[in-house]
Amino acid sequence: MQYSFVLPADYDMGVIRERIAVKGPLLDGLPGLVFKAYLYADGPESSYAPFYLWRDEEAMHGFLNGPAFAGVARAFGWPSVRTWTPWHANVGPAVREARFATRSGAVIAPYSALSELRLQEEAFAREALAKGALAVVIGFESVTWTITRLCLWRDAPGPGSAAAAEQRYHVGHVSAPALAM
Repeated sequence: MQYSFVLPADYDMGVIRERIAVKGPLLDGLPGLVFKAYLYADGPESSYAPFYLWRDEEAMHGFLNGPAFAGVARAFGWPSVRTWTPWHANVGPAVREARFATRSGAVIAPYSALSELRLQEEAFAREALAKGALAVVIGFESVTWTITRLCLWRDAPGPGSAAAAEQRYHVGHVSAPALAM
């Protein structure tokens, strides 16, 4: 699950970093949450775009129906919340060390062999992990027929690793209550 807020180019990103520092640890023990990566991008296209991986839909809806999401909506406005069915998720305890993230996507061509595409996406995940990704999530969405790939990194990925239309983020905090310390 992900929602994002596009911020003005002159927005003081210190406000976002401070919000993450204060609010981030509040979800460190949230039941049903595998992880939440507090993503933000600064510069000409500043944004705040947290990404969540949930154990199940019930946990996700519990969050969306609760006070934490209501607080986000009050602070930034009512966002569109994008959701995907995870095709692949590899997340270990080192995910808490993530400081950078990349997100890319692809449109699925009509009548694609989805089983073959899923195998290709799993190969993408293995390659990203071999390059040092701390976590990789591949999401499938059948309304718009798209794939979304999120990778979390300890160090900023080099320029040679950037995919077309890849978004790059800083990670301010990672809440990962479902993973053993």
